[in-house]
Amino acid sequence: MTTLSPYDAMSPVIEAAYRAKAAAADLGPLPRAAKDDALLAIADALEVRTAEIVEANAEDVARAREAGTSESVVDRLTLTPERIRAIASDVRDVVALPDPVGEVVRGNTLPNGIDLRQVRVPLGVVGIIYEARPNVTVDAAALCLKSGNAVLLRGSASAYASNAALVRVLRDAVGGSGLPADAIQLVPGESRDSVRELMRARGLVDVLIPRGGASLIQTVVTESTVPVIETGTGNCHVYVDAQADLDTAIEILINSKAQRVSVCNAAETLLVHQDIAPEFLPRALDALAEAGVTVHADERVMAYAKGSKATVVEATAEDWETEYLSYDIAAAVVDSLDKAVEHIRLWTSGHTEAIVTTSQQAARRFTQLVDSTTVAVNASTRFTDGGQFGFGAEIGISTQKLHARGPMGLPELTSTKYIVTGDGHIRK
Repeated sequence: MTTLSPYDAMSPVIEAAYRAKAAAADLGPLPRAAKDDALLAIADALEVRTAEIVEANAEDVARAREAGTSESVVDRLTLTPERIRAIASDVRDVVALPDPVGEVVRGNTLPNGIDLRQVRVPLGVVGIIYEARPNVTVDAAALCLKSGNAVLLRGSASAYASNAALVRVLRDAVGGSGLPADAIQLVPGESRDSVRELMRARGLVDVLIPRGGASLIQTVVTESTVPVIETGTGNCHVYVDAQADLDTAIEILINSKAQRVSVCNAAETLLVHQDIAPEFLPRALDALAEAGVTVHADERVMAYAKGSKATVVEATAEDWETEYLSYDIAAAVVDSLDKAVEHIRLWTSGHTEAIVTTSQQAARRFTQLVDSTTVAVNASTRFTDGGQFGFGAEIGISTQKLHARGPMGLPELTSTKYIVTGDGHIRK
């Protein structure tokens, strides 16, 4: 008589979720040393097997270019030996971070003598749904492993070869370290059906984190029965105040927009106070032109474009809400700081906004009035990043207000439980 495996009647996605749940149960109690050893093995394996990863990635990049994919998306998709070394370095940075599991958030002895402690515990099984960014595969796996979570990775079909190669490397390293290899899994399948199954695996998957464009995020938020931590798009603003230092403003603007355009913390809109516009905008337009940025300008900015080197087109309403992820920026002149805030409130995605000013009063008012995950004063929007904040490789940037907000590091991948210790106590 043939004995059926309990997995035989399951779809591949649900089977993967069950395996992840079992792996999560094994990971939760592990000491930091065991998890750190596995992470060091991952970092070493990435460097040793770089050629294998780059070869697989080249398949994805070639297909993307054949399909006419934009260069900004191709850039996000591409893995080079240098980028893989940087990813491995990020994993080692995670090793150096404190383990949040078991941390006592608060605790005290109650009047009746009971000892009460609230401690951090892993979330359990974390599903990540993301687009053409294979570096997320490693970042997510490293952070989930360190925080005691199993992870189900569902990248886009356009990065399937890259993600499959990376997960092979990760699983071999984790299994070789004595931890359950099923703590890291690539969700089977390349069709949308596998995504739908993952979104409906409530009870097996504890939380989903979508990373990508607005369409992907909204699909997961609206269709998932699994709880979702919403990571938002990055329609980030730079506001140049009436009392800004011009040189500082130019440097912050160009860094925010053009240092790397394909990321969510790149600036997409420039707002300029009318009092400083005559001095600032001619210089800013030339600097943007030198950086290769096209300016989608309102009428007042257009007035300063005559004689400029910049490529300037007339802005439409759509430009104010667009996350370009390209060498484009929307630009407007505003009457006051309050008008800048009004514009931001209307169009922001809630990610990052920056003010450039020498006025402490203006900076204080801007930070009080703007309600985004990060508000920068005299600093580039590009600093909104888990690595830059010292969190290690981030799992994403949450633009919601429940559980986690802003760059999500290790503590944001935990929940808590209460431990009640008595001595025969009963409630009367």
